[in-house]
Parts: sequence; structure tokens; C-alpha cells
Amino acid sequence: MLLIRCPYCEEERPELEFRHAGEAHVARSPDIAAISDEEFEKFFFIRSNPKGVVFERWRHVHGCGRFFNAVRNTVTDRFLMTYRAGEKKPEISAEVSK
Repeated sequence: MLLIRCPYCEEERPELEFRHAGEAHVARSPDIAAISDEEFEKFFFIRSNPKGVVFERWRHVHGCGRFFNAVRNTVTDRFLMTYRAGEKKPEISAEVSK
């Protein structure tokens, strides 16, 4: 079982307490009604989904209920770090991402 650290509760908890909420740091249009169908499709459905290090949103549903961001390696399924929603996207070195 994976342990995920909630940056608000400041403790590691079992993955069953959390829900994945998609890719983090997605730029949202300030006027979603004004964008074209193609732009809406790209915003709503298309994600990068790379192999390796990804930035994701998570929610601690069975804890504090808050959303936060996580850096995870999709190859090893290892969480490299978590940080509060609204914080700047961290720079990840090659050593940390292994």
C-alpha cells in the first residue's frame, strides 16, 4: 500500500484516504464560454500523461478534505513530494526524480 503525505495534516496516510484529481497546474480560461470547441476539448480532455515525473492534484477525502499537489514518478509509482494547492510548481532535480 502506498503512503501519501498530506501537506496540510503533515502526516503520511494510506492511499485509500485520497482521491486522484487529475493533472496539476492546468491553465484554465477566465471565460470558458468564450473559447472555441477545439480549445474546450483541449482544456477538458487532453492531458500530457508522460512516462516519468508528473505533477498531479490529489484530495485528502478521508482526512482534512483539502486539495493539494503531488510530484509522482509514474514508472516507480513513488511520490517524490507533496505541496499545498496554490504553491508554485517546484523544480525537480534528476536525482530526486529517480
